Amino acid sequence: MSALLLVTACGSGSKNNENGSKGNEKQEKTAWEKIEEKGELVVATSGTLFPTSYHEQETNNLTGYDVEIVKEVAKRLNLEVKFVEMAFDGMLTSLNSGTVDAAANDIGVNEERKDKFSFTDSYKYSFGSAVVRKDDLSGIKTLEDLKGKKAAGESTTVYMKIAREYGAKEVTYDNATNEQYLRDVSIGRTDVILNDYYLQSLALTVFPELNITIHPDIRYRPSEAAMILKKGNEDVIEKINGVLAEMREDGTISELSKKFYGGADVSVKQDLDFE
Repeated sequence: MSALLLVTACGSGSKNNENGSKGNEKQEKTAWEKIEEKGELVVATSGTLFPTSYHEQETNNLTGYDVEIVKEVAKRLNLEVKFVEMAFDGMLTSLNSGTVDAAANDIGVNEERKDKFSFTDSYKYSFGSAVVRKDDLSGIKTLEDLKGKKAAGESTTVYMKIAREYGAKEVTYDNATNEQYLRDVSIGRTDVILNDYYLQSLALTVFPELNITIHPDIRYRPSEAAMILKKGNEDVIEKINGVLAEMREDGTISELSKKFYGGADVSVKQDLDFE
């Protein structure tokens, strides 16, 4: 009787293992397997943020620091890349809905976003600055002077959050061009734009005729930027991070940075004092 029970138990266990194996075979494909199967990485970007994601004037081709990093990552992963242009607010919604696989648009890494999304390793380090009118600095000496001032930007960015915290009045845009943002400060429709130092430095060089400058005394919020993906797509993150590591090692990221940021290597973290 004991022998019979033992054989029955072993037979039952074997059957369960067989069913378990079949069950595993029917498991849904991972995020990376789906991307690999279709052979395409779908990435959200704005197409309006110089020098991160913009269209060349001569050819209208989409390019920029983030865009070219994504192109190289896709190439090394043997994938085609499809860019979908949209405002920042739509990028996060599109990630959660699965409309896009990732977003790349100088997107800052912070704890609030890390709770809801996943990030690749960072490939840009910078800090916050303030574009103001050149002739009077828009009446701003420190961040405390933002109270009551008209701050331009998109409502969900970390920079607009900072403006709100200091009591500024929001003037929001829907995927507007750099020229519109900067011209509005110059003519007094708005007073200040809080944003990334490198982005604002380069944007100002394109419009030297405008009455705008980067505030000489305001530096804040050291930041990092990376590609952002839907929470839990760690297999995709692992693949992308592997390629990013190769690109750092062989100097590709540094070269792209210097190309798009006027010779500056934004892939290296700076040691600066901040407010």
